[in-house]
Amino acid sequence: MKVLLTGAAGQLGQALIGRMPDGIELVASSRSGGNGLVALDLADATACRQVVEEHRPDWVLNAGAYTAVDKAEAEPELAHAVNGGAPRAFAEAIQAHGGRMLQLSTDFVFNGQQGSPYRVDQSRDPLGVYGASKASGEKAVEELLGTSGQGVVLRTSWVMGPVGKNFALTMLRLHREKEQLGVVADQVGCPSSTLNLATACWAVITSSRDEVELPPVLHWCDGGAASWYDVSVAVGELAMDLGLLQRAATVNPISTADYPTPATRPGYSLLDCQASRQVLQLEAQPWRAALKDVLQAIPTNP
Repeated sequence: MKVLLTGAAGQLGQALIGRMPDGIELVASSRSGGNGLVALDLADATACRQVVEEHRPDWVLNAGAYTAVDKAEAEPELAHAVNGGAPRAFAEAIQAHGGRMLQLSTDFVFNGQQGSPYRVDQSRDPLGVYGASKASGEKAVEELLGTSGQGVVLRTSWVMGPVGKNFALTMLRLHREKEQLGVVADQVGCPSSTLNLATACWAVITSSRDEVELPPVLHWCDGGAASWYDVSVAVGELAMDLGLLQRAATVNPISTADYPTPATRPGYSLLDCQASRQVLQLEAQPWRAALKDVLQAIPTNP
């Protein structure tokens, strides 16, 4: 089975390569290429169509994205080109040449106002440019590949891994550098370990070998719920247990109003993953245990 992977140099991309099952012929791509990776700029729709035409993959695993939530407010055209235009281009090429597509998406397609976990069938209502751009990518996959069953959207949240840029690694650095931290406590969701998320992505793709009928939208995150404050405290505690820190900073809860950002973030964006876990036959690892695994897997101290 041939899989075209985008975003191979990113934190999820590296986890996907590390957890790739047997029997996969991987065509891995990144924006700059190099180190055995195909160069692919997701902002270039023509290049996205051409790479599918050239390699004719059985699956496009679109893990690449524009993920700078605040910066997207100042770069809406680029965010929409990468997060909306690229999925549309891939879907158009799959329509023409065959294959299937797994589109990674986000809890930010919801407004976070309902106060209960979001089901896969609920309406999108993004608050900012990033969420709107990811929502447009979902719509493209649904419009072009939904009827044929060739497209699957997998939403996730608060992605954190042992490499790259993410909240957990930032908090680990700040625990080392500072004695006091103020972290937002009134935004609730759930972390998603890149290690577990990669396993879920491969479960989607390999299930096609067994002719498992997949729903058009899936949700995946680790088990439980947390605020950013909760995660920051846990990073300090777990890093102390693992010997990554000699001391943890004191973390003080603050409100969203105390920490204004260019982009408005959903206050409660927990995803209901129960049905998706049943389909993929995967158990949820509690987020704190998953976070510990992430910290243990850090190759060198960031």
